Amino acid sequence: MSKTISATRIDPQARTPTLPAVPVAATTSLQPRRLRQFERDSTNASALAPTTTLITGATGFIGGACAVEALAAGRVDELLFLVRAASAAEGLQRVRQSLLRFAPPGPLLERLSERQIVLGDLADVDGFAADPRLDRVTHVLNCAAVASFGDHPGIWPVNVVGTVAFARRMARDKRLRRFVHIGTAMACGTGMVSPVVEAGLSDAEARHLVPYTESKAEAERQMRTIENLPLVVARPSIVVGHTQLGCKPSTSIFWVFRMAHDLGHWMCDLDETVDVVPVDYCARALLLLLFKPQIANDLYHISAGGGSATFREIEKAMAEARGIPSLGSNFRHISEQDIPSIVPEFKARLGICNRRLVVKAMKLYGGFARLNYQFDNQRLIAEGLAPPPSFPGYIRQCIASTEGLSLLDQMMDDFK
Repeated sequence: MSKTISATRIDPQARTPTLPAVPVAATTSLQPRRLRQFERDSTNASALAPTTTLITGATGFIGGACAVEALAAGRVDELLFLVRAASAAEGLQRVRQSLLRFAPPGPLLERLSERQIVLGDLADVDGFAADPRLDRVTHVLNCAAVASFGDHPGIWPVNVVGTVAFARRMARDKRLRRFVHIGTAMACGTGMVSPVVEAGLSDAEARHLVPYTESKAEAERQMRTIENLPLVVARPSIVVGHTQLGCKPSTSIFWVFRMAHDLGHWMCDLDETVDVVPVDYCARALLLLLFKPQIANDLYHISAGGGSATFREIEKAMAEARGIPSLGSNFRHISEQDIPSIVPEFKARLGICNRRLVVKAMKLYGGFARLNYQFDNQRLIAEGLAPPPSFPGYIRQCIASTEGLSLLDQMMDDFK
């Protein structure tokens, strides 16, 4: 019997039509009991029932982009933000400061108020679980995480223990219609066949390159056991820059491409591909999955899929944006064993004396590049979202927004 995940409010700002429900693959469907309850609640509710949306992680990269997208769609008064702060005033200031990376100062941000700030930290869910405003939440967009590829001590306590405790708290409320959790496409681990599809994914035995991706996979596994949680997992691929703002909101990961371009060496061939999406596209996709009245599945990639660019296309676009010749045949494919031989180039070409950090970065991101993954995005496209813009198409904005920033400064968004 086919099932659908339903919500009750029709978004007046929706840019795509509601599509017919599609059968959910048995390997990724919601637990039948949980889904039946969710559909029954949705059917009994008014199609115009008011919504209250809680966004976690609005001070982060993806969460900030989502918050601005929601504000632009006219959802100002229905938003709540979970923020780490000593007071509501400080929390509001943090949210506004974050959103200024994506939107100019003005009436839109000024309409936000302290009453929309829920003080709390996923590392201590008990500290905010009793807030009565949570009882009226109908939609949750969970963007909060320790998104570090380093050995941050908060990765497991926040990304797994706290996230699962938060999901359990929200699942107690009958008003909750949709809980969208942002994972990562790399939660699939290594050893997958590209293109990686959502159907049949099982991460239990996956091997991971970093603790971050392992933590995201484990959080998903545990949340799927929570009764009455209308869970939808969105797995972005590699989120780099913004189509209009470039890397002004965050330099995360773009520096990797800049580093490889400056060195002229990397741990993959130019004709291999990399699956990159901009953060503003990612935000639009997440809001569609959060508010669309019916969606067909509970696991989606937000990715470039078959539109992934090759490193050759990326390198050519970078060279054009920088006004320098393309590397072409001067590019050298290196192995991990070759890295020590190019250490002297770190200071000469990159201006970085911290050799240990660059070696770590090359091994880590080179390991991801060698996977050569594309993540199938047909589920998301079937929901009515257009394919994403290509990475080479907005590289010029990324280059312009990082001029004057040292490579070391650009790396700090990923090595906190």
